[in-house]
Amino acid sequence: MTVGEQELQAWSEAYQASPRHRIATLALSRTELQDVCCDPARAAEMRHQFSLELETLPVTNQMKSGRCWLFAAANVLRERIARELNLEQFELSQSYLAFWDKLERAHYFLNAMLETAELPADDRTVSFLLQTGVHDGGQWGMFTNIVRKYGVVPKDVYDETYQSSHTQSMNRVLNRNLKVSAIRLRKMKRENAGEEAIEAEVRAIMGRVYAFLCACYGGEPPRTFDFEYVDRDRKYHREENMTPRSFADRYVRGTLDDLVSLIHAPTKDKPYYENYTIRFLGNVVGMPGVRHLNLPMQELKEAIIRQMQDGRVVWFGSDVGKGGDREKGFWDEDTFRTEEFSGLDLAISKEDALDYGFSAMNHAMVLTGVNLVNGKPDRWRIENSWGDEKGKKGYYVCSDAWFDQYVFQAAVDRKYLGDLAGCLDKEPRELNPWDPMGTLADE
Repeated sequence: MTVGEQELQAWSEAYQASPRHRIATLALSRTELQDVCCDPARAAEMRHQFSLELETLPVTNQMKSGRCWLFAAANVLRERIARELNLEQFELSQSYLAFWDKLERAHYFLNAMLETAELPADDRTVSFLLQTGVHDGGQWGMFTNIVRKYGVVPKDVYDETYQSSHTQSMNRVLNRNLKVSAIRLRKMKRENAGEEAIEAEVRAIMGRVYAFLCACYGGEPPRTFDFEYVDRDRKYHREENMTPRSFADRYVRGTLDDLVSLIHAPTKDKPYYENYTIRFLGNVVGMPGVRHLNLPMQELKEAIIRQMQDGRVVWFGSDVGKGGDREKGFWDEDTFRTEEFSGLDLAISKEDALDYGFSAMNHAMVLTGVNLVNGKPDRWRIENSWGDEKGKKGYYVCSDAWFDQYVFQAAVDRKYLGDLAGCLDKEPRELNPWDPMGTLADE
């Protein structure tokens, strides 16, 4: 079929004859589509009232960076520290975590380029790696790798800089360098330059990357520091000569070690109750890549709720680009009558959304509450990392229907899985680098 005069005439007549299209034209020519389609009665149901609500510290602000996964993960850990030390204000250094992630990610990228050196640049895997490069996004397993290797520090020990919170230019320069370096290393590998020469070149490249990152992040990350804080009772405390790893061992390893990544991927290629990993998705050479246990949504929710009922917040990943109002602070696709107003067919299942590239995880946040009606959730409370000027002082709410469609991952303590914990012992199946479960949270 071609688009001809007959088709155009028929479509024109249908448009002219439709009152709905005329009203849509009047509205859409002057107003934002989402505002036109918003159902105020439905929006009013997105109330910040919850039968289970955990008290948490004030929200954080990732500024103009894609470090949501680091902010959300650090915010999960800080709750334990704040509870133990009786703190009303506290943050872990997101810059410290991001520095080491960037450095390790650059090294991981160079190793991937060497591993695939015999493949042409337009091979799908090589092309995917080159297009992805090194950026701000990540997943839960990548966070745990950094903490286990480098530890954590309080924010006031290694604070934000302009580049750490405005990362676009830094990332652009870094990725250009890494591509230039990849060209040279791949050529050396193909020409049999020898392992010693290649390793020396990698060390030289990484030395320059380290110096560049130090400049961007305001100097080298601390090796030792004194931990000083004032608790809620206004009492001053000081712990001297700590290292980032001793601080992590003292305050967060007990929280971190048993948290596992659960996903909901209702696609035919990923049976439930099986583990999955993604090729070339990682950040630290020599440490585990990401690993996910795929569960039905109902069982994923039950594990999350059990953890919150035990007083512990939950890191989770979702697609925040669909069905939300970021200013008012809610996500609920049923609030926006876009299909009804536009006349377009917009319904898509979660399975098809993943298979056809419509939806995947792009942002990580923290679940801090849920409203249960007759034992079933109808909306969820969310701590975001976009500052406190939107939503309810930076806290958001999503409907349970939105949760079903757009939540893909959560980090939950294995003890809340019950009998399902045994599934974690199964060998994971490796997925392609471009699998939707390998997308990185970077909003």
